[in-house]
Amino acid sequence: MQGAYLGISYSNDEVKASLDSLGAHYEYLEDANLLERTAQILANESVVGWFQGRMEFGPRALGGRSILGDARSEKMQSVMNLKIKHRESFRPFAPSVLEESAADYFELESPSPYMLIVAPLIPSVRLPMTEAQSQLFGIHKLNVPRSSVPAITHIDYSARVQTVSASRAPRYHALLQAFADQTGCSMLVNTSFNVRGEPIVCSPEDAYRCFMRTEMDYLVIENYLLSKADQMAVEADDRWKDDFTLD
Repeated sequence: MQGAYLGISYSNDEVKASLDSLGAHYEYLEDANLLERTAQILANESVVGWFQGRMEFGPRALGGRSILGDARSEKMQSVMNLKIKHRESFRPFAPSVLEESAADYFELESPSPYMLIVAPLIPSVRLPMTEAQSQLFGIHKLNVPRSSVPAITHIDYSARVQTVSASRAPRYHALLQAFADQTGCSMLVNTSFNVRGEPIVCSPEDAYRCFMRTEMDYLVIENYLLSKADQMAVEADDRWKDDFTLD
């Protein structure tokens, strides 16, 4: 396979029509400004819904329909689980990393474009546990930062890695590069764009609904940037809990 972006896509005109029909407030940005702004937002530990190009086909979000966060943040795993995915705080997330930078973080012998390979983090990015931390138990031990990218590091110093190449995913690769240029870190937390039990979003309407039902901070759909703070307040809507069974 040379790529898994085999689903439907939407033009900027189609996205605009959908957002207008929903009464959404948005800003249109050209590519360079969009990537720079999104990278800045992520570096400030905000959570971003990222909706670009054709939808992924397969078991993982690969940067077409993804929720993104800063892998360096000690709070990101808990925030994304509790406020976005509506699931247990300890459940791990996976990283997307520039393919050319993967060896800076992981002991990985080949590319992993479909997020299906688990790899150990290299020793230089790990954080050894203190004696006191080693004596902790359960969730308290799980919450101890294990590396310089704690949001994606499992308890055994591993992660399920997606390597992102410019040829397979040029726009997502460009976002990771923009984030790396600003922060020195070429990695983001990448999880599927949905809440617990719900299918991954497909359309702009799906994405906006998920954005508004959760505590996601920003939404990027093609060249449109939406801030939660700019949207009209909506009545609390927990119907998704009835619509979709637990996974």
